[in-house]
Amino acid sequence: MKRVLLVNTNIERAPYPVPPLGLCMLATVLSDRFEVKIYDGVFDEGNCLVALVQQFNPDFIGFSIRNIDDVVMDRLIFYIDDILEKFIRPVMKITGVPVILGGSGFSIFPGELMDMTGADFGIVGEAEAILPVLLERIQNCQDTADIPSVITSKKSGIQMGTGFSFSQPVPSRFPEIDRWIDFTPYQNKGVYSIQTKRGCAHGCIYCTYPLIEGRKFRARAPSDIAEEIEQAHHRLGYVTFEFVDSTFNDPKGHAESICREIIRRNLKVKLRTMGINPRHASDELFELMLQAGFIQIDATPDSASPRMLESLFKGFTLPDIEKLALLIRKYNMPTMWFFLFGGPGEDESTFKETLDFIDAFINPADLVYMNAGLRIYPGTALYRIAKKEGRIHAGQSVFQPPAYYYSDQLSKDHLDHLIRQASLKRHHCMPALETAPSPAMISQAIELRKINNLDEPMFRTLLRIRAKQRERE
Repeated sequence: MKRVLLVNTNIERAPYPVPPLGLCMLATVLSDRFEVKIYDGVFDEGNCLVALVQQFNPDFIGFSIRNIDDVVMDRLIFYIDDILEKFIRPVMKITGVPVILGGSGFSIFPGELMDMTGADFGIVGEAEAILPVLLERIQNCQDTADIPSVITSKKSGIQMGTGFSFSQPVPSRFPEIDRWIDFTPYQNKGVYSIQTKRGCAHGCIYCTYPLIEGRKFRARAPSDIAEEIEQAHHRLGYVTFEFVDSTFNDPKGHAESICREIIRRNLKVKLRTMGINPRHASDELFELMLQAGFIQIDATPDSASPRMLESLFKGFTLPDIEKLALLIRKYNMPTMWFFLFGGPGEDESTFKETLDFIDAFINPADLVYMNAGLRIYPGTALYRIAKKEGRIHAGQSVFQPPAYYYSDQLSKDHLDHLIRQASLKRHHCMPALETAPSPAMISQAIELRKINNLDEPMFRTLLRIRAKQRERE
């Protein structure tokens, strides 16, 4: 049986470490026909990778690239340099087996990463159906040119396959993450990732989700999702489960069905989720989420200006966001809010509209994340807008250095100033550069939680400390 090594090159652990769900799903699919191992670089950062390659002696090696950079312009952590130096180059020095790239970051910039790494193959988008076919073709010395979503690097340059397909159903056979990696480091610091669907039917101008997963929702059965949670809970005990969909409560009714199934099974678990779509928020949803075990959510409206919501193609209105905020306050659901400033048409008046919303509707115990500038990615509406406005030119790569969009009506320096001033007056508002707390603050928060037996999300404890600091200043 041929051996396959899958490598997680992600080493980012802020705000918390995220297990390589995609690679675990892929390993589960491949394990019927191949001997598979996963190297998880989140904590080891490549240190033991070469030794594992020498010991396991794989016939194929796949590298997953999750992120390109941290999308914070003034901090600009470019992950690819470390990925090359700590993972890909050391492995390619000691083995000549086929190297295959994939992952969400790769899917956004496949050509650039194929050129930079010298990899043999790449897969854009979902790999569960594609990679087994590719490996069989390579093993049998057969042509790979007709395999959808596969890229090859040859002397003639980058050659695209026959197109990218998102017609496959989401795999019902989801992995036991802790079967494939050592989950111990994640037990208290991270989450157990759960995907309930793929695809995104929304049209936010900057977002790459529809490019990576397709523009239609493909949902898993609520019974399968609850079964996965129940089994993992029995294996691991205490762990927080995070739903990692682009928006949890889309399509309408799906999230409610998941919650009902968890409640029906009487699972005593802790849950959190990424984006709640304001348009589909309701009393029923929040009541079910609380009963199911939700302890935290993220709200990502990006703006609370009617004009900017239209400019960003958010698909919901200010009254929708106000309704969501009122529900969050009513049910005391700990929430991290995310706002993006500087999109097309942003000016001081639209900035103030969002600030007025924050003051009027958001609980001061909840975190408000404020980011300036929109990262421009190829294939998005924002890329086309930037090109039309002459901000980027035809053929220009926005890979490195990354390109950002700032409104003509609000310069970067002035926008940064407005955000700083807003955060100085509001302890719960955080500029993107300040969202990583210091080790001293973390230690203080841990002590405070222990003394007062606090069971709230860590961000609320950190905000308590920040508020006290502001009072003393």
